[in-house]
Amino acid sequence: MNAVPASLPASPDLASIKQRQQAAWSSGNYAVVGTTLQIVGEQLAEAVDLRWDEQVLDVAAGNGNATLAAARRGGRVVSTDYVPALLDLGRARADAEQLQVEFLPADAEALPFADDQFDVVLSTFGVMFTPDHAQAANELLRVCRPGGRIGLANWTPDGFIGQMFKVLGRHLPLPAGVQPPSLWGTHAHLHALFGERVSAISATPRLFNFRYRSAAHMVDVFRTWYGPVQKAFQALSADRAAELEDDLIALMERMRAGTGDGLVVPSEYLEIVVTRR
Repeated sequence: MNAVPASLPASPDLASIKQRQQAAWSSGNYAVVGTTLQIVGEQLAEAVDLRWDEQVLDVAAGNGNATLAAARRGGRVVSTDYVPALLDLGRARADAEQLQVEFLPADAEALPFADDQFDVVLSTFGVMFTPDHAQAANELLRVCRPGGRIGLANWTPDGFIGQMFKVLGRHLPLPAGVQPPSLWGTHAHLHALFGERVSAISATPRLFNFRYRSAAHMVDVFRTWYGPVQKAFQALSADRAAELEDDLIALMERMRAGTGDGLVVPSEYLEIVVTRR
């Protein structure tokens, strides 16, 4: 029997990675940042040309930006996430607007729905963070009916959030074998994930403007409320945390728009519409 070479890399423990990710997104309160992104959900609902009474699934919905946008347009929406506290916040928002939405805890890599169940499947800055990209894409396709649309908003590698995760990765590298989330914001990766199972992939570059008082203010908000950034700071010693803060401030200042009062940081993302065969 041939021995396995010691140099072969071990496969990543995706289940363990997912548990750590879930803990990160459950910490802080993503909704503090997430709510500011509402316009992205509204634009995505328009991009998929959502129609009244269509069956809509929002995957990794967070506190419900795409969920609310779809429900406002008459969609019959099921909103899912693996962080129940975020679903509670989405439910409160829907109740305040008297929108009829079903909220259900679910893993984006193992959606508890039948094949071909939904006319439209959405995810804004959500499914891109799953550890198993191929499995997540398979699930999006499986629950979408033939001819249905999958609408995604994914940060690009070169945009601000993509660059922010690169900065985090320099201080706390990703586990070996894990693909960066920002790959979902590239044409090549989208075609690799969906391939011949779809009839069309449209990917339009867009910008979302983060708006804060200053770079220091933005770092403070993210390290307090945005789970992955909060966890990164908590994992570092005081000296290394200070270095991370300096690197994030430098990134924000480098990518800011204009020089006026306040901070505006444009962050590129792809607005994606995939049509299933």
